[in-house]
Amino acid sequence: MSEVFEALSLLEKERGIPVDFMVDRIKKAIVTACKNSYGNEDTVINMDPETGAFEVYLRKTVVEDVEEPGKEILLEKARDIDPTAAIGDTVSVHLNTKEFGRIAAQTARNIIRQGIRDGERGQMMQEFQSKHQELVTALVERIDPRTGAATLRIGKAEAVLPKSEQVGGEELKEGDHVKVYVVDVRETEKGPRAMISRTHPDLVKRLFETEVPEIYDGTVEIKAVSREAGSRTKLAVISHNSDVDAVGACIGARGARVSSIVNELGGEKIDIVEYSEDPAKFIASALSPATVLSVVTAEDGSHACRVTVPDSQLSLAIGNKGQNARLAAKLTGWKIDIKPESGFYGEEEPAEPKTAGETPVTAEAEPAETEEE
Repeated sequence: MSEVFEALSLLEKERGIPVDFMVDRIKKAIVTACKNSYGNEDTVINMDPETGAFEVYLRKTVVEDVEEPGKEILLEKARDIDPTAAIGDTVSVHLNTKEFGRIAAQTARNIIRQGIRDGERGQMMQEFQSKHQELVTALVERIDPRTGAATLRIGKAEAVLPKSEQVGGEELKEGDHVKVYVVDVRETEKGPRAMISRTHPDLVKRLFETEVPEIYDGTVEIKAVSREAGSRTKLAVISHNSDVDAVGACIGARGARVSSIVNELGGEKIDIVEYSEDPAKFIASALSPATVLSVVTAEDGSHACRVTVPDSQLSLAIGNKGQNARLAAKLTGWKIDIKPESGFYGEEEPAEPKTAGETPVTAEAEPAETEEE
């Protein structure tokens, strides 16, 4: 039996499944095998990994006439085991495990295999849960040529990165090491499953936490993130120390910190702006790199505003296909209506910001941190 314990020790080293867990599974497998072979699951099992001892006893009732050989034993045979045995007593009969038979052995093997699978599933779930909503480095093991989904190795576990969660234009190759964000962890019929992403806004957030010590220690706080993966991200930050410049800390000396993150994201542009409790200031910052002349918020208390920019800055404020205005709206949570300083041709200055549809340069606000592109 020592070979079995050696195999279990090897299993613990290679797959991390504890010997005690597998010993428990083997005991359950033996009970099931006894039930199937003898119709009796009243067993005593002694297994000691340290000494290599392995003994199985089947508990039988002492009777005058045996009707169920798997559960009963004649008095004379019982007294060979225990000289004091009497009718109605129970004695433990030492079982030769070699007599289990082919079906019993197969049952035991199946349960042990299931035990190994359950142990690995439990480990995988633990591994994934410890990384929930965290940034992890994963190894690309294979790419599905049909769907483009990538199978990644995260520690000892595997997870699938769907094409929809990959950055557009990014070509992953087998053997690459990539950073992914663990969005969620779920228990499914096929085992634990980690939902991972390269497009989630919190991926950028975690990258900055890793790269910028001031964010990690809480001196600088990331208040909001809006992202169009592979193209542009806006990040709103605030400093809790008057001696620390939040934007400067994120950019780093000669742009070293932000450049490192841009490289990790394959050249994705990142705008870092200062957060303010004053909506007008925050909205003006969010429209960076455009210059904002004024921000007029709606008097009815709705999160809508009218922003005026110099005529020369209108296209910059709106951005390519409206991207800059759209990301600013997501970042701030405000609906932003942008107009040039000279106004639109034939337009009269309204008292309130325009509603959607009255001008082609209105950006709708959406929740910044929960938005998943």
